[in-house]
Amino acid sequence: MANHKSALKRIRANAAKRLRNRYQAKTTRTFVKKLRNAVSKEEALALLPKVTSMLDRLAKKNVIHKNKAANNKSKLTKFANSL
Repeated sequence: MANHKSALKRIRANAAKRLRNRYQAKTTRTFVKKLRNAVSKEEALALLPKVTSMLDRLAKKNVIHKNKAANNKSKLTKFANSL
């Protein structure tokens, strides 16, 4: 158990950040699945900027690696354009 006041505060802060990161990552994964399941090109192209933005935000906050975000964006763009 932590012995210092600052360590206790850090534990609380980390727990809050972890919860926020998990929520944002899960929401992004849900939108990626929605985009993957899109049947019309218009629907996919409408979702693409929102999903791209979400992936960029996760990469910026180091929730996911920047290369993973780039790979996902590339694959999703290719998918949307191929519909």
